[in-house]
Amino acid sequence: VPSGASTGSHEAFELRDKGRNFHGLGVNKAVKNVNTVINNKLKGMNVFEQEKIDYAMKELDGTKNKKRLGANAILSVSMACARCAANEKGVQLFEYLGGFHGFPTPLLNVINGGKHAGNSIAIQECMIIPDAKSFNDEIRIASEVYHELKGVILKKYGKTAVNVGDEGGFAPPVNDVEEAFRLVLKAVDNLGYGKKVSLGIDAASTEFYKKGKYDINGKKLGKAELLDYYKSLVKKYPLISIEDPFYEDDFKTTALLNKELRGKVQVVGDDLLVTSAERLHKSIGLKACSALLLKINQAGTITEANKACRTAQKAGMNVVVSHRSGETCDDFISDLCLGWHCNQIKAGAPCRGERVSKYNRLLILEQMMKK
Repeated sequence: VPSGASTGSHEAFELRDKGRNFHGLGVNKAVKNVNTVINNKLKGMNVFEQEKIDYAMKELDGTKNKKRLGANAILSVSMACARCAANEKGVQLFEYLGGFHGFPTPLLNVINGGKHAGNSIAIQECMIIPDAKSFNDEIRIASEVYHELKGVILKKYGKTAVNVGDEGGFAPPVNDVEEAFRLVLKAVDNLGYGKKVSLGIDAASTEFYKKGKYDINGKKLGKAELLDYYKSLVKKYPLISIEDPFYEDDFKTTALLNKELRGKVQVVGDDLLVTSAERLHKSIGLKACSALLLKINQAGTITEANKACRTAQKAGMNVVVSHRSGETCDDFISDLCLGWHCNQIKAGAPCRGERVSKYNRLLILEQMMKK
């Protein structure tokens, strides 16, 4: 079960031990809940009845955000039941979850900022979005750009600048996202991939929002000024995806940006939507977002995450299945992405085992489909 560094305040609750061990981040309490109260509740239930299992755990917890048992405890069991059911039927996990309807486009975080790095970029992620005929080719292009980018950064800033952040992206000593864009586009141009690679950002703007202002690039901007800043980035760069452009409860300004950029850029809701069908309905009514960032640990169960996914898809939104900054090598979300017919996946840079495992699983599945 993954964990986030920058988390939305409306996410399901992650139960930690506190205390001295592991700096308070141990999960013995959550494990104990799995082995005792959750175990006792689920004994005798049918593993193929995912919804009943998930709602039994939700009812057992009894809180809105799963604070008593911990969403990490509940989700681990929810995921295990889905895997167990697929194994029992003798099918791949993606087949059990819904079957195959095409491969997603990957969004790869190649320069880290914000809470994911130690540099001065307020915006948390600078992503590349490759466009090719197969998932294999998209990952190849992204990997080539990533390694070319390492050389570009190394030449300009030296060896210490190619250390990587939480999600495998580089963390060079740059001050704003435009400097990051220029580095990435230099790498893209060096390889001749100008028309095959676009850019995306995760602003994670709640992290630099204080007292009604956004502290970015050494300036304190109001929401109208920040909106204009995003529009200027779209005009200057091949930027096609903006995630969490404003504070996590600012549906109205997000809707205004979505309206002004519609048809050019997807506006993605992460902290704004927290994989919640309830918040999605509000967003859909206001036309705030054109894409949902789906994180299963924000919802806390497979059933609730699926409900959010279906709500978004029914409204014509894109769904971007996402990892977290604190990841494991588990590749569950890769199968989920296929099984739920989600058209994009965001799993970090093509670097670090816990990131690469997601892409490798999809590459394996693509090879399987060809046989």
